[in-house]
Amino acid sequence: MTVRPCLPWPDRRLREPAAEVTEITDESRAIWDDMIDTMEAMPGVGLAAVQIGVMQRLAVVDASEARGEAVRMANPEVLHASAQLREHTEASPNLPGVSATIKRPRAVTVRYLNAEGEVEERDFVGLWATSVQHQIDHLAGRMYFDHLSKVKRDMLLRKARKV
Repeated sequence: MTVRPCLPWPDRRLREPAAEVTEITDESRAIWDDMIDTMEAMPGVGLAAVQIGVMQRLAVVDASEARGEAVRMANPEVLHASAQLREHTEASPNLPGVSATIKRPRAVTVRYLNAEGEVEERDFVGLWATSVQHQIDHLAGRMYFDHLSKVKRDMLLRKARKV
């Protein structure tokens, strides 16, 4: 079990888009394994590789009740998002001690490369959908608080500095 440290905000890498993954290798699988260990240690429901300083479009999500059902994704992209929104309190290990309520589509269809290197399309609903979208934001160099108004974002970042 390898739990990797998360980059502290405002590390510039958290604002950079991650590189496309051209093929799934043993190294990709090892990174995913470390990401799952790191996610479970937080505990959290998802993690993007950039959060641990790996600038590749890799993400893991596990919003299951029992845990142990992590979905490994490379190059995830939203193909379709529901019009119905869902509010959820989001946070990040990169900016500990603060959170914000964010509205995102309640359901999404996502295409990604799976652990076997095959293109897969999957529907995610509820917390699964929220987490997948949160991870895709990280892979594009965005943070959850980018969905807030400037006033709310500034307040959150001021509070984070005090924590």
